[in-house]
Amino acid sequence: MSRPENDAPAPRIDTSRPHPARMYDWFLGGKDNYPVDEAMGRQMLAVEPSVPVMAKVNRAFMHRATRWLTEQGIRQFLDIGTGIPTEPNLHQVAQQAAPAARIVYCDNDPIVLAHAEALLKGTPEGAIDYVQADAREVDAILEHAGKTLDFSRPVALSLISLLHFVSDEDGAYELVERLTEVLAPGSHLVISHLTADFHPAEAGKVNEMYRANTLTLAPRTRVQFARFFDGLDIVEPGIVAAEAWHPGLGEPVPGQDDIVSAGYVAVGRKP
Repeated sequence: MSRPENDAPAPRIDTSRPHPARMYDWFLGGKDNYPVDEAMGRQMLAVEPSVPVMAKVNRAFMHRATRWLTEQGIRQFLDIGTGIPTEPNLHQVAQQAAPAARIVYCDNDPIVLAHAEALLKGTPEGAIDYVQADAREVDAILEHAGKTLDFSRPVALSLISLLHFVSDEDGAYELVERLTEVLAPGSHLVISHLTADFHPAEAGKVNEMYRANTLTLAPRTRVQFARFFDGLDIVEPGIVAAEAWHPGLGEPVPGQDDIVSAGYVAVGRKP
């Protein structure tokens, strides 16, 4: 199994303002967050008390999508915007079904780098690597990932709760296009993405909180979300709320019968 390449000193963890990955960790009950993250998390809870459930529903979608992909014969995964490790991680789900699966994680948060060793513990038959890079550093990501993944064969590209932190001006659509154009036919794109379509008033208030903390948040409509899949075949059940995507592949969140998602999800296949 590969180990992270640490040619440069790890970047300093900025605890002066909240970080989306650390807030997500707090919503999931994790310990890798700081008072500033909890403070903003509690502000968000005052606006929308269901945020922790939304986070769990989003996480469960990733698990189900990974299981589904292994059923389709996918054995290679590139997960960009990995986030702080919360078990089971993507590689654990994939390698439980397919022990020889190969996974490359990518994130730019130094706190994720600090936990990279946990991300690299997999099966003897498989392979796992971690690259410390911003999602927009496509060439560096692909060069590093190519040491573990064979891009001449199908790969599942996973962008879970990432793209709503990349504005149009910062090239969100171009980022996805550059990544998918190198993928072999039969590869899949997996995205979950925040929207204001389901809870417009609450989403507006959360957006204001992000701006007040100089954080980028770009919730997109269904039409805007669908644009990420241009040129791909979106698999059934199409573009849906997270809990509506193949619920039979995983256990539902206890006590949640109604749609609580804050975003859209979909999986597309490259023809």
